[in-house]
Amino acid sequence: MPSTVIASYSYNETEQALTIRFVSGSCYVYQQVPPQVFEAFRQYREKGVFYNQQIKNKYTYIKIKRPDSPNAPIPPSSY
Repeated sequence: MPSTVIASYSYNETEQALTIRFVSGSCYVYQQVPPQVFEAFRQYREKGVFYNQQIKNKYTYIKIKRPDSPNAPIPPSSY
């Protein structure tokens, strides 16, 4: 089931950075996200629920500039 709030995401394991693009077009890079948290997020059916419970307000983040197209793919290292 696709998320109604999360459009796409990517993870850089070396940097432990989780990039999430929301359907609104906002894009954030969450820092120091452990691989096991990302794996649980990836496997969780309701990504928005997992995000709200396990990621939001728990990890430092950087808001990145909105790309020209909200559907553009997220590069592995966006910052």
